[in-house]
Amino acid sequence: MSLNNRHNEPAAKRLTRRGLILFGAQVGFMGLLGLRLRFLQVDQADEFRLLAEENRINIHLLPPARGLIFDRNGVPLAENAQNYRIVMVREQAGDVTTILDRLGRIIPLSDDDRATALKNLKRRSGFVPITVAEHLSWEQLAAVSANAPALPGVTAEVGLTRHYPLAEDFTHIVGYVGRVTDYDLNRIEDPDPLLQIPKFQIGKSGVELKIERRLRGFAGTKRIEVNSVGRVMREIDRKEGQSGAKVELTVDHRLQNYVQARLAGQSASAVVMDVKSGDLMAIGSAPSFDPNKFVTGISTTEFDELMADPFSPFANKATQGTYPPGSTFKMMVALAALKEGVITADEEVTCRGHMELGNQRFHCWKRAGHGRVNLRDSLKQSCDVYYYELAQRIGIEKIAEMARQFGLGDRLALPLNGIAAGLMPTKAWKKRIYGEQWRIGDTLNASIGQGYVLTSPLQLATMVARLATGRAVVPKLLKSVDGVNTFVPPPEALDIPAPVLAAIRDGMFAVSNERHGTGYSTRVAEKSMRMAGKSGTSQVRRITTAERKAGVTSNADLPWERRDHALFVAYAPFDAPRFAVAVIVEHGGGGSRFAAPIVRDIMLEALYGGKPPPSAYPASQRTRISNERKKLILRDPQT
Repeated sequence: MSLNNRHNEPAAKRLTRRGLILFGAQVGFMGLLGLRLRFLQVDQADEFRLLAEENRINIHLLPPARGLIFDRNGVPLAENAQNYRIVMVREQAGDVTTILDRLGRIIPLSDDDRATALKNLKRRSGFVPITVAEHLSWEQLAAVSANAPALPGVTAEVGLTRHYPLAEDFTHIVGYVGRVTDYDLNRIEDPDPLLQIPKFQIGKSGVELKIERRLRGFAGTKRIEVNSVGRVMREIDRKEGQSGAKVELTVDHRLQNYVQARLAGQSASAVVMDVKSGDLMAIGSAPSFDPNKFVTGISTTEFDELMADPFSPFANKATQGTYPPGSTFKMMVALAALKEGVITADEEVTCRGHMELGNQRFHCWKRAGHGRVNLRDSLKQSCDVYYYELAQRIGIEKIAEMARQFGLGDRLALPLNGIAAGLMPTKAWKKRIYGEQWRIGDTLNASIGQGYVLTSPLQLATMVARLATGRAVVPKLLKSVDGVNTFVPPPEALDIPAPVLAAIRDGMFAVSNERHGTGYSTRVAEKSMRMAGKSGTSQVRRITTAERKAGVTSNADLPWERRDHALFVAYAPFDAPRFAVAVIVEHGGGGSRFAAPIVRDIMLEALYGGKPPPSAYPASQRTRISNERKKLILRDPQT
């Protein structure tokens, strides 16, 4: 027996070790399993809870109300209107083709509407609502609601859409919104999830485009409970978004309306600026178009008509258009010459109707010449030969340097798209662009605002504001955002001696207020409101030697697109400047005849804050002007 025990002891020890090893393995396995369970149930609890919740809860974005835009007096320029629309959920509709056929018998659905709806229904998840039709009338909305039992998955909703109450008046300033396109998504580095919402609208031009992010606001959210197939069961909670910013512009709706009415029927533009603050009171561009059509959907026919219009209604001519400034540029040449001391205000130059330079002849607009003229007379009568002489003495570099001080050749910063920089040429510029040397003839052409020089109406208004004040006034369009006024530092004084500026202003006064001044026929009769101005006529074609010998063809006998541009710039009142105005009439003809009357009418409208009294006009013109005003289509009945 003892022998057996001695034989069993090693086996027992081996069995005990095996049991311990097995037990240890089991304990270790259970420990690992427990740790894993703890990791899943405790450490990862939030993540799995979220996953479980996402299987049951869907989060939908709520588009915010777009920020409103007002004029300087609080009159709405862009607002949000109710938009009756029809949405469809594919998962609820079943056979979407059949449902669309039924819907098309209740409300008008074009082939494009159907194709777009089917495309969006296929691209989006089955439970995501897709806009099928919008901008419906109340009667159409009611008809769809009444037929709801036969239209599963179709719901009538009320949303918001953009509306421009003053329509054409502010198209080129406020701009308009449109649906988000693939191009929009591709050009935005970090697109807002809002942009993924079908038919969501964003700014396409003007202020709507340039401050889009602030006007758009921030999305809200709503959580909805869905079943296993994605059907909406109930709304759990909702968090409203943040509306876009309230924006106030510096423009005045009454003055803007008058400017657009005054420019009607022409391809023209005008800018009115407060000379002290830089506030842009009006920015007119004609013809215009109704931006509301682009919000609700413009027809192909209407769009093609706008595109084919030779007056280019899509362009904001006041800020995007560039033109040779003609004789309105002469003030820059005179300033440069006076400042550099190459001429005095009293020194005279003889004008015989032309200047010889080598084998070339540079002509004055007055074929017989002006005789002997000083600075004041040269501006008053717009003598070209006087400025040919100054240009030879001063050179293009000094002229360009002076012009840039007055805002020419530089892109002025405004929240508008396509702001033109214009062109103030130099020797280095011509060498870089054309690979050619600058010629003295180029300088002579530039001295009368022809050749390579290009400016916009906005730049010309800025130039005149700086002439009137002697300060580097900067144009301003944003008055405030969400009640916070836009800060613009006080304009610094220009590096121009006071007597030099006074000499230029005196010449501009003579233009508009003395006999033989090019703007005398459009003078202001009220002495406290008198203007100081300058006319300009810029050629768009070359007049040959043969034509000069035979007689220059008048603008009236030329096709519209070959006629001269008409320009006039002015500020008033002369003794205490308040406003600067620049007008360009494309292919209008002579500046003093076609642009100056518009400037005077706009200037008086701005000075008087509405219809000016008859006494503001010369007595011989009052009846005619009164009759002309009655023909204008003005929105505000008080004017």
